[in-house]
Amino acid sequence: MYELVFSDDALRDAALLRKNEPAAYRKLEFLLLELMIDPRIGTGRIELMKYGLQGHYSRRITRKHRLVYTIMDDVLIVNIVSALGHYDDK
Repeated sequence: MYELVFSDDALRDAALLRKNEPAAYRKLEFLLLELMIDPRIGTGRIELMKYGLQGHYSRRITRKHRLVYTIMDDVLIVNIVSALGHYDDK
């Protein structure tokens, strides 16, 4: 299983989702469980990103919010970068 490591931004994003959008927060929790098993398969329309976010993966939480993360296979760690908004919005 992969270990999840959260950036400060991702922790703030999750707290805001929990407070303001409970349904999106529940979906985020589900996606995080999937990431621990295998970060490259599962739900949420997984995309390997390009250009400025090359090497990052994205999964859809809702139409508005994306979960952005990187994978370190050698140490079985998934770094959660952000979980609020769309990466084009930042």
